[in-house]
Amino acid sequence: MSGIHTKNGKAFEYACLMALYNTLSTKQKVHIEHTQSYKTAQDYFNNISSALKGKLDKAANAAARAVIRLEPQLEYPNGNIPLCLSIQTDAKGMDGDVRDVLCIRAQNGWEIGLSCKHNHHAVKHPRLSSTIDFGEKWFGIPCTHSYFSSINPLFIELRQIKDHSKALWSTIKDKEERFYLPVLDAFMSELMKLNNANPGKIPERLIQYLIGKNDFYKVITDDNHQTTRVEGVNISGTLNRPSGAHNSIVNVARLKLPSQFYQIGIMNNSRTTVEVVCNEGWSVSMRIHNASSRVEPSLKFDVNLISLPSSIHAQVEPW
Repeated sequence: MSGIHTKNGKAFEYACLMALYNTLSTKQKVHIEHTQSYKTAQDYFNNISSALKGKLDKAANAAARAVIRLEPQLEYPNGNIPLCLSIQTDAKGMDGDVRDVLCIRAQNGWEIGLSCKHNHHAVKHPRLSSTIDFGEKWFGIPCTHSYFSSINPLFIELRQIKDHSKALWSTIKDKEERFYLPVLDAFMSELMKLNNANPGKIPERLIQYLIGKNDFYKVITDDNHQTTRVEGVNISGTLNRPSGAHNSIVNVARLKLPSQFYQIGIMNNSRTTVEVVCNEGWSVSMRIHNASSRVEPSLKFDVNLISLPSSIHAQVEPW
């Protein structure tokens, strides 16, 4: 994401944490952990325009309303106080935990998290390069030698361009045909090879890598339509638990991970985006791009979940 999107995203994390705090602290003890991540998000929020602050506050309040309805343990402590709120470091995302805002009751070991998205749906931004073994990193299964044989010449050429001319990507003619498409072809071929060699494992591990190892609520603002969408990504069954005699009136279904690839290919009318279609209702788009204006010997994916299982709990809250 661009710098402004990153800053606005951090500001939205702060707005979501404060919306939960302001709503819940009137009836129970709520503690905010004043970590560096919290202070960073607070600074970004404090430095945006008043108009944007107003939008983020409304979007965050809508998210808080929806999540509190789904999570009785937020509203009903049942003796487990205080409720602790915190903002996670970006390093947690690198380790497979995509949650931004955490809500924790330490006494009974309960916690939930929110993944906060400001006007976008991207779930991850992994890189490809001659030194990155995406098979090992994503699935715990190393890529083949043939994969690296295919991509190494491309990234070597990019390194030479960087070292000798320090060129901008905007000056590279036909960059899609010269670099993007060959890298994507090698990537898709390797994904299919790994899948064929490890039946039933790769689709599940791909989704687990992209969405992280913890259940969470994905909270997505849509400023243009003045709505907040909340999705319950409940794979391990840790969401939507009761608090004593208090139950949610809405069931957040437990989702099944995929076991098969139905299709892996370049999306129609695109030269930069791979679409991966799996069973159980999962589909992923992966757009490759240069992460910097200057030529570098690596490329970056913007990964979006373009379809989810039909059983997923999703609601749109107006504001």
